[in-house]
Amino acid sequence: MHLKAKAWGPHEMANSMFKPLGPWNAWIALSAQAARMYWEAQAVMLLRTMRIAKGGARAEAETQRMITEKVAALAEAQAAAAAATLKGSKKHRIAKKALAVYARRVRRNRRRLSK
Repeated sequence: MHLKAKAWGPHEMANSMFKPLGPWNAWIALSAQAARMYWEAQAVMLLRTMRIAKGGARAEAETQRMITEKVAALAEAQAAAAAATLKGSKKHRIAKKALAVYARRVRRNRRRLSK
């Protein structure tokens, strides 16, 4: 059995030189998206803590909303991940779909609580 080395042309050389991380780029982008979402989640936790610390009817409503929202978010994220899996998506795309559900909810909560 003879193995031949692949001859690289200028196009292949250029592509390999400018994409040193290659397949890792998708995971790096996903990590950056997660970091942004976690940063916003910290703001939501602070705003919720302040609202609950004030007490009263709004605090009670926020506590109830927080609990029911977490269950709904989990179900929605699982459904998004399952749908992406059934479509044959790559692992990083499946994770991105699930993370997008949480990121969207965190963003909405931050806007709502900032008013």
